[in-house]
Amino acid sequence: MKTLNKKIFVVFVLTCLFSTALMAQQITKFGVVDTSKVYSVYFTNSAPVRNYEKKKAEFQEEINKRTDELKSLQQKKLEYEKNGNDSAALRVESEITKKTDFLTEYTNAKNVELESMLKSLQTSDDFYKKLYNTLGQIAESGGYSMILSLQASNSILWYSNSVDITDQVIQRLGL
Repeated sequence: MKTLNKKIFVVFVLTCLFSTALMAQQITKFGVVDTSKVYSVYFTNSAPVRNYEKKKAEFQEEINKRTDELKSLQQKKLEYEKNGNDSAALRVESEITKKTDFLTEYTNAKNVELESMLKSLQTSDDFYKKLYNTLGQIAESGGYSMILSLQASNSILWYSNSVDITDQVIQRLGL
């Protein structure tokens, strides 16, 4: 009788352990990611953005150089007018007009170029491909069944910080 009770007890314990193991496997693990944070960090640190900022600085440097040149010519013109050298003042004024027109055209052309670069950055699919690949890797390695974006839906009313993988995503993207 004692042996039968022991066998029943062992079967009961094994059944409980087996049931618990099955239930543990059925629990769905969710993760959340703040995609706007990832997006802003990515675009602040990415090579294309650095290239855009470099071009912008180069263009501004050229504009500043030409503006300083125009100021110098204005001073020269004023000196010629002050000294009564009207022909030299007219020559300098003609040069000022040409350089002002060039600067205006240059500025407009470079602004169009910068706007085009910025638009290309904002609509780039490269970021989203990297993001989804990274999310897939994190989900598979972390055992997540689903990763939700905090921005994509207003249905996430509360979440534990323990399921927020935003920093992990930023780190995996190398940012």
